[in-house]
Amino acid sequence: MKDKLVYLIEYLLGEDPSYESASIPQGKEERFDMFRSLVNVRPPKTAGEEFLKVQDEFLQDEIAAKGITDAADLSPREKGIKLWRGDITTLRCGAIVNAANSGMTGCWQPCHACIDNCIHTYAGVQLRLECAKIIKNQGSEEPTGQAKLTKAYNLPCKYILHTVGPIVGGVLEETHRLLLKSCYISCLEKAVEHSIDSVAFCCISTGVFGFPQKEAAEIAVDTVRGFVKQHDIDVIFNVFTAKDYDIYDKLLK
Repeated sequence: MKDKLVYLIEYLLGEDPSYESASIPQGKEERFDMFRSLVNVRPPKTAGEEFLKVQDEFLQDEIAAKGITDAADLSPREKGIKLWRGDITTLRCGAIVNAANSGMTGCWQPCHACIDNCIHTYAGVQLRLECAKIIKNQGSEEPTGQAKLTKAYNLPCKYILHTVGPIVGGVLEETHRLLLKSCYISCLEKAVEHSIDSVAFCCISTGVFGFPQKEAAEIAVDTVRGFVKQHDIDVIFNVFTAKDYDIYDKLLK
């Protein structure tokens, strides 16, 4: 059979006549970047069964090669709370939280390093379509501070919780704090509603949305501590940078 990645790229190129003159690079890393770029800019729409079959096999192999971490194997820092530094797309748990934008259909910037882009890339093109249907059905963009639940498709978690965090354009205000707290509460309540036993949170709003990292972590830890006292659920604070790990490490000591 033809190389899976080449097949996927050829399929995606064939969907759009403007790609007619595009050539497929030779290296696997360059080919993966091309595949990722194509799915990042692909409109939400159905795909052929064979494409989905090959895409799912390819993405699951890629995730497995990165190494899957089981949240159940992580040691708790305190009752109901764990801290883990790693790639959230490789975490096996009940649900992971995606820091979404108000359009909720993923990051459209090719190969952007944000968590929204990573989650949509490795989940597969099905995720953007499901999110687009949610937005179409509700008739508006996703409000800040709420949460929506979708399938996880090719990710090792069972579900994805999508939440839009507040954008801090300048001075941090109380409204920003309340909206960020609402993100955590909304995700946790949605998880309990659907009997999800574990949730992994990324550092919501601390990237391009500009929420100061330390203040965001303080709100996250305080909110989660209050929630886990009342509900039987495990929460994993997932961080990617050493700075974020140090912040959470101190708060959880």
